[in-house]
Amino acid sequence: MILDTQALFSDAQPVTATAASTNTIDFGPISPATKNFDVGKGDDVALLVQVVEDFNNLTSLQIDLELDSTTTFTPDRVIPLATVPLAQLKAGSQIARDGLPRGLTLQYGRLKYTVTGTAPTTGKITAGVVAGVQSNGVAI
Repeated sequence: MILDTQALFSDAQPVTATAASTNTIDFGPISPATKNFDVGKGDDVALLVQVVEDFNNLTSLQIDLELDSTTTFTPDRVIPLATVPLAQLKAGSQIARDGLPRGLTLQYGRLKYTVTGTAPTTGKITAGVVAGVQSNGVAI
């Protein structure tokens, strides 16, 4: 798995309350011909969300991909990725491995982390668009 700082939503981001990822990714201009963001032919573009520090306290963490046509993030589209219980929020766990949606029509993306239950005092996430996802572990 290769990580690129320009393709990261979160880089060991502490998640101690409901919040958006620290970074927004600009997927580039939409093709006028297709009205889609076109990465060309090939496999899906992988999305990695990985716990890099154990979480405590919360009941669960919901992770959504938010997409918008501007950087103001109303957002225009929300794609649920996962709702993960505390017991599975351990360092090394890969939470969401789905690729970016096909036919992407919105230029900007970020992740939204929604805490359910008591706010955690520990817990960090690294997430981003990657060339491939490490598969020698068990994903949630």
